[in-house]
Amino acid sequence: MLRALAPVSALLISVAILLMGNGLQGTLLPVRAGIEAFSTFDIGILGSAYFLGFALGCLLGPYAVRRVGHIRAFTAMVSIASTTALLHVIVLNPAVWWVMRGLTGFCFATLYMIIESWINEKASNETRGFVFSVYTIINLTVITLGQMMLTLTDPGTFVLFAVASVMISIAAVPVALTTSEAPAPLVSVRLRVGYLFQISPVGFVGGFVVGLVNGAFWSLAPIFAQRSGLSTTGIALFMSISVICGAAMQWPLGAWSDRWDRRKVILVTCIGGALAGIGMFALHGSWKWGMLAFGAGFGAFAFPLYALCAAHMNDHVKPGGFVEASSGLLLLYAIGAISGPVVASAAMDLAGTAALFAYTAAAHVLFIGYTLYRMARRAPVEVEERTAFTESAVMAQAVSPIETGPFEELSEHSEAAQEPKFDSGEQRQQGDGDRKT
Repeated sequence: MLRALAPVSALLISVAILLMGNGLQGTLLPVRAGIEAFSTFDIGILGSAYFLGFALGCLLGPYAVRRVGHIRAFTAMVSIASTTALLHVIVLNPAVWWVMRGLTGFCFATLYMIIESWINEKASNETRGFVFSVYTIINLTVITLGQMMLTLTDPGTFVLFAVASVMISIAAVPVALTTSEAPAPLVSVRLRVGYLFQISPVGFVGGFVVGLVNGAFWSLAPIFAQRSGLSTTGIALFMSISVICGAAMQWPLGAWSDRWDRRKVILVTCIGGALAGIGMFALHGSWKWGMLAFGAGFGAFAFPLYALCAAHMNDHVKPGGFVEASSGLLLLYAIGAISGPVVASAAMDLAGTAALFAYTAAAHVLFIGYTLYRMARRAPVEVEERTAFTESAVMAQAVSPIETGPFEELSEHSEAAQEPKFDSGEQRQQGDGDRKT
C-alpha cells in the first residue's frame, strides 16, 4: 500500500509542514492578542474573519486554480499566508489583524481544496481510503504538534510568528519541486441550499451548529484557558488534548452510527458536548486538571459531530450528489463559524470568560431539541441503505469549488463531470463497497 503514497508523497510532506505552521498560528494569535490587551470582542472578530475568508475561499479560490493551475496556485496561497503570519506581529492593531486573518482563511480554504482534489485524483478506488487515512493522521498529528510549539518560547516575542511564517513558506518547496503530474482542471458544482435542507434537515442544521460551536472554540478557547490561569504550556496542552480526543473518538462514534440510527449517536455527542461545556463553565479558574479533563471531553464529543452530520446527510443523497452535499455542508459550517466567535465573545464580555462554554452548551442543547423533533417526524434510514461513515469522514474536510444557485436539479452532464475530480462518494462505494469499516 505504500506505493499508493508515491504520487502524493511531496504533497503530503508539504501538508505536514503547512498545517504545523497553521496549528501554531491558530493558538498563538488569541494568546498574543490577550497579551496585547485586545478586547474579547476584538478576538472574537479575529476568529470570524478567518472563517469569512475561508468561506470566500470556498467560493472564489477555484477560479484562481483554474486560471494558473494547482502548483502555481498552491505556491501563491502559501506565499500570502506566510506574509500574513509576519504582518500580525509587525502591526499590532486589531483591524489589521482582522484583515490578515481573513486573508489567511481564504488561502487555507484554497490550499485545502488543492490538496484534497489532488489526493482524490491520484488515488485509485482501491487505495483512496488508505491514502486519505494517512492524510487525516498527518492532519491531526501536525496540528497538535504545531499547538505544542507554543511552549517553545514566550508568545509575547517575535520568534513564534517567525517560526509559523518559515514553516508555511517551506511547505511550498516539495510541491514546487515535485515531478508528479498536477491534477486536471477543476469542475464546478452547483449548490442548492434548499434541496439540501429538504433531504436532511438534521444534517443541514447540524453543519451550521457545529460551525457555531467549533468556530467559537478555536477562536476563543486559548483566551478562556489563559484567563483561567493556565500557563503557556497549559494552554497548549488544553488545545492539543481536545484535538487528540476528538480524533480518537471519531471512529468509535462513526462505527456506532453505522449500526444504529445516526441521529441517536448525534444526540449522544450533543449531550456529551453540552455536559463538557457545563463542566468547563462550572470549573472555570478553580481546578486546572479538571479543566483539562473536561476539555478532553469537549473535544471527544464536539469534534466528531461534523462527520456524523455529514454521514447522516449522505444517507439521503442521490447517487452523483455527494460533492454537492459535501460542499454545502462545509459552507454551512463556515457561515456558523463566522457567527459563532462574535456571539460567544459578546457573551464573554457580558457574563465573563466562562460564558464561552455556557454558549457552546446552549448551542448543543438547542440542537438536541431539534434532533428529537426531527426523529419524531421521520423514520431512520435502514442500515443497508446508508453511506459508510469512512466515506463521510473524508468528506468532512473536503473543500469543493461551488456555485450557489436556485433550487433545481443537477444535469446529468454536471454530475458525471464532477465524479472523477473530487470526493465522489458514489465512486468509492462502487470500488470499496466490500470493505466497509
